[in-house]
Amino acid sequence: MDLRKVKKLIELLEESNLSELEIKEGEEVVRLSRFPSGVAAAAPQFVAAPQPVVAPATATPAPAPAPAAPVAPAASAEPGLPPGTVVRSPMVGTFYAASSPGAEPFVKVGQHVKVGDPLGVIEAMKMFNQIEAEVAGTVVAIVAENGQAVEFDEPLFVIG
Repeated sequence: MDLRKVKKLIELLEESNLSELEIKEGEEVVRLSRFPSGVAAAAPQFVAAPQPVVAPATATPAPAPAPAAPVAPAASAEPGLPPGTVVRSPMVGTFYAASSPGAEPFVKVGQHVKVGDPLGVIEAMKMFNQIEAEVAGTVVAIVAENGQAVEFDEPLFVIG
């Protein structure tokens, strides 16, 4: 693949809201990611072939501070959700309500939270990204289940 194309893809990733981009051209594969596995660097990672991501089998390590896309709170207008500010998943990954399997969850329904309080973590590409409250209020609902795979923009919490 032409180096100019790779540079253009890097610019596209930096300018967009994407966390990962993979392009296949014939047998060549270029994979760019904001969250390289095992390295705490901000530079994109080039990989010759796709690698499977394996979730932890038994233990979940404590969350490490990592840059995460901002959680976009929105008014709850979705059927089935109580009224309040919806905290949505900023990425695709696995949601965890606590820092480790035996630990207490970060928040419970009815608990008051302030802006910046941790609500949970999402594991994506072996990196743990802390989800923080964007608004102050009371946790009205916890929509995501512990250990559940979540999609981008999927509701996780409702804060009233």
